[in-house]
Amino acid sequence: MNDMSDIPAVMTEIGRRAKAAAAELAFTPPERKTQALEAAADAVWANRGAIVEANAQDLDFGRDKGLSDAMMDRLTLTEDRIAGIVEGLRAIAAQPDPVGQVITEWDRPTGLHIKRVRTPLGVVGVIYESRPNVTADAGALCLKSGNAVILRGGSESFHSSHAIHACLVEGLRAAGLPEDAIQLVPTRDRAAVSALLTMTDYVDVIVPRGGKGLVGLVQRDARVPVFAHLEGIVHVYIDVSADPDKALKVVMNAKTRRTGICGAAECLLIHRDVAETLGRDVIRALIDAGVEVRADAALQSVEGTVPASDDDWGREYLDRIIAARVVEDEDAAIAHIRQYGSDHTDCILAENEAAIDRFIERVDSAIVMVNASTQFADGGEFGMGAEIGIATGKMHARGPVGAEQLTSFKYVVRADGAVRA
Repeated sequence: MNDMSDIPAVMTEIGRRAKAAAAELAFTPPERKTQALEAAADAVWANRGAIVEANAQDLDFGRDKGLSDAMMDRLTLTEDRIAGIVEGLRAIAAQPDPVGQVITEWDRPTGLHIKRVRTPLGVVGVIYESRPNVTADAGALCLKSGNAVILRGGSESFHSSHAIHACLVEGLRAAGLPEDAIQLVPTRDRAAVSALLTMTDYVDVIVPRGGKGLVGLVQRDARVPVFAHLEGIVHVYIDVSADPDKALKVVMNAKTRRTGICGAAECLLIHRDVAETLGRDVIRALIDAGVEVRADAALQSVEGTVPASDDDWGREYLDRIIAARVVEDEDAAIAHIRQYGSDHTDCILAENEAAIDRFIERVDSAIVMVNASTQFADGGEFGMGAEIGIATGKMHARGPVGAEQLTSFKYVVRADGAVRA
């Protein structure tokens, strides 16, 4: 496995081993998967010093590559963030096991008893960029849902991902589960990605987690089905009925809590009737907090704003920058979201129930929020323990992809000698 001269052969061997592991995981008892995850959590915490050291190598690499501050923040692992990884592993371990759950069941007059039962997908390929915590989240969620996983982390997080992966393997070993259940691609070579995308004999679904470039590449080249996790072009619409205190608090959190995550607000839409009052107050607060506000003509009278260009609509900044514009009414806000959004997360700040209902009904994003910070767009915050990504497509999984979303189902049909007339 250490000879990297023939990438397709290396990847085929990884795929073969993953498929064999997946066959065993499909009937692994829940308590052994829980044991593996608890042991992995213990190993991550015990090895936190080594993980921080590995992360330091990645940070040096990132600085040499000239990564932005937002990307460096995504890459950085502190002891607090490692504690968060441990907490995530334990939360996934404590969740109900989705495999074997009966989704629904019914009887037929012909004597058939039919159940729809959750089953693993098989082998999941996860391709991600700089965030090394995805190694733990994706590995744990796939294991919990009975899937084998092939992880291909970004070149920036190479050393951190390997250090975390070693802890996951330690957990598998402790529970007597196949170590091939969670494999990490051992090379930065991009040929490995191309191979993974076309391994239809071994891989059942690909989950890309990263920027537009990565997701576009995956959607263009994949022969394996894809759970697309597109950009978070997240809009917050301030309705004429918005409560000023709530609106200010929510917008500030949605933009500034962490700017580098996909749930961070990127565009502010303000109803024209509150543009000169609440709208100005919110924009001033953003500017005072160090956010660059790229405003349309109607808002440029607010001191400190920067004129917006056409490129600022439909843009994911992942930085302390937000676009802002005045809209005529709620329907104009909805039209803007339809034109420029990415179907990820969009929010309305309003007290009028009719306006709220209209927004929920007509904005077809994976997550629609009402009077809540868009930073809650996260599997952990949804009670899923963690997420492998937020799917913005419309097939199968949508929104935060947790363990349950990494299953399919089969029909189990029982009878007592029934024959068809």
